[in-house]
Amino acid sequence: MERTNFEKLRVYRSEKLADALWGIVIGWSYFERDTIGKQLVRAGDSIGANIAEGIGRGRFLDNRRFVRIARGSLNETKHWLRRAHKRGLLTPEQVSGLKPNFEQLAPMLNAYLNSIGPPPSRASVKSNKASARE
Repeated sequence: MERTNFEKLRVYRSEKLADALWGIVIGWSYFERDTIGKQLVRAGDSIGANIAEGIGRGRFLDNRRFVRIARGSLNETKHWLRRAHKRGLLTPEQVSGLKPNFEQLAPMLNAYLNSIGPPPSRASVKSNKASARE
């Protein structure tokens, strides 16, 4: 299958993180998968899904919005990993294996966000809101 634009982005390597999370969660008991596991996998999958959707929208403002959502999903993933670690569901090896993904992804998402067109100026945002009301 041919790679699409979003798959060529370095920041889309979040897919590796999502697959690693799946590999960990699939080994948990039903209760653990059904509570923390589902939330963790969904949050991890959402990082890449939002990057892909933002690019697919074709407008840099939409793309910026979805990259911010991806950043939020990265933070949500960290939250669920902290809960899983606190509850003894992760081995030290799993934690050390996942850590580099987070250390790389956050700055990559920020750099990608900064590379997507100019941020809207306050004046243009205000005028767009006023135009929308008319």
